[in-house]
Amino acid sequence: MTARFGKLAWLWLSVLVIALDQATKHWFEANFSLYQKVEVIPDYFAWTLAYNTGAAFSFLADHSGWQRWLFAAIAIGVSVVLVVWLKRLKASETWLAVALALVLGGALGNLYDRVVLGHVVDFILVHWQNRWYFPAFNIADSAITVGAVMLALDMFKGNKTGESAHD
Repeated sequence: MTARFGKLAWLWLSVLVIALDQATKHWFEANFSLYQKVEVIPDYFAWTLAYNTGAAFSFLADHSGWQRWLFAAIAIGVSVVLVVWLKRLKASETWLAVALALVLGGALGNLYDRVVLGHVVDFILVHWQNRWYFPAFNIADSAITVGAVMLALDMFKGNKTGESAHD
């Protein structure tokens, strides 16, 4: 199967990210009230339930609704690019395949929310005492972030002769 589908077998990682993302979002929606906060590690980490109609850090969240479709279109376009990129990878590019699969799974997890619910469900809240709060996020956001960091590291990964990672 791997020979026939190449790096597309890594799409199973994307499916796993989507499944975990959606399962956790459904659990929090069933068990939390909007903006309810449950401290897990006092002064540092809490569970909550928040809805984000914008993008990262609630970018454009206060607009009338057109941003939902803009962000959905961007997610679809990025997803197509990621699948094509994944298909074209060499057999030795496992790190890059994992990175792309994580970003793809996260993008599709949030796309589902955006299209079906009209907002993205967030539930992870990192903060420092009551002075600083990082915007709430979810499993999909985490997968996108880890995948993006892996992509950035891959860009700097070269051989000892100074060639870039993909020369």
